[in-house]
Amino acid sequence: MINYDVLVVGAGPVGTTFARYMALNGFKVGVLEKKKEIGVPLQCAGLLGKQLKKVNPLPDELIINQVYGAYLHSPSNHELKVSKNETQAYVLDRVGYDKFLAQLAVDAGAELFLNHRVKDVDIKKGQVYMGNGKEEMSAKVIVGADGYNSLISEKISNESNQTSKQVQAAQFLVNFKKDLFNTNYVHLHVNAVLSPGFIWIIPLTEFTARIGLFGNNDYHQLNNILKDFLNHNTNYGEYSILKKYYGIIPVYNSKKKLVNNKCFLLGDAAAQVKPTTGGGLIMGFKCAKIAADITSKALDNDDMGSLTDYESEYQNKFKKELNMQLRVQNLFKTLSDNDLDYMFNKLKEKGAEKIISEYGDMDSQSPLIKELLKTGLLFTILPKILSRRIFSLWK
Repeated sequence: MINYDVLVVGAGPVGTTFARYMALNGFKVGVLEKKKEIGVPLQCAGLLGKQLKKVNPLPDELIINQVYGAYLHSPSNHELKVSKNETQAYVLDRVGYDKFLAQLAVDAGAELFLNHRVKDVDIKKGQVYMGNGKEEMSAKVIVGADGYNSLISEKISNESNQTSKQVQAAQFLVNFKKDLFNTNYVHLHVNAVLSPGFIWIIPLTEFTARIGLFGNNDYHQLNNILKDFLNHNTNYGEYSILKKYYGIIPVYNSKKKLVNNKCFLLGDAAAQVKPTTGGGLIMGFKCAKIAADITSKALDNDDMGSLTDYESEYQNKFKKELNMQLRVQNLFKTLSDNDLDYMFNKLKEKGAEKIISEYGDMDSQSPLIKELLKTGLLFTILPKILSRRIFSLWK
């Protein structure tokens, strides 16, 4: 049996970031990945907020575009433009970025095992069993960074009787026959059918974009919604779908148990995902650092019981923001298409584009919500029939 200080199940970007930190701290680290190739297939829109460069290395060659703002579209295509003078987000080559982070972990000393599907885990003994039934590894700490369908999460949740909710996502890589896009701006389209999900358009070039959506629909329905969207937008003209992508997004659960015995969860396995956008990579990178600091101390002191400090720190740092986003999500679930059109018109009329541009942030919606509440604008723009119900969400 091969023994490690830490075994990370899953070689996604959050798992390999954690593995790099632990290897740099001098621990023996193994990373087990069921796929034959890192990052394939693509399962992300590849749009990450400007904080990314503060929490993880990002080579310039993996940046496709820099985004300064967004056009927000209501069901009847009433439009709000929000932007700033400096970069707000990066459009990435996500497959390349995943491979880059995995290589950083290997360079730091972590051992990467591709095509290693974990079949079972003993979270009390710290033992991992491979899919071939022959190979077995052990570790003082086992980390579940194995995505939305996490085996480690299943092991942990069996004792707490928790189930993880999920929503589905679909994305097309689309090429258009004519010059359509300013690559400095993304487009977001909302409607009651998808709400609280939405359709995104992320330009890669003037002619090519990633167009996707998530919502409470199955993959077949999502594909049809995307095709209808493309076919009924008269500005687009002829187009061709170059690739189709599919993904599943875990739903944030504030009560989800993240630590049990010698195991804990990171990233999508921990449902560390923003309720409003379905993204979670920057939060995942921050959690990887928190977890690495606590795990290093636990190993140094031979005190695996202190791993619970990771869950406490995560909740202290992110719970307030994530619960605020849940309230925003609950708000949008109540709105019809007419409500959304009304809200967009009122936002335009009240000069909210300036406020959204100033206070809006991809990774933290709290400052914007607080400003809208402070000015009273939130309740001015909502249909009157909803005001009392919405107010109760922020009590």
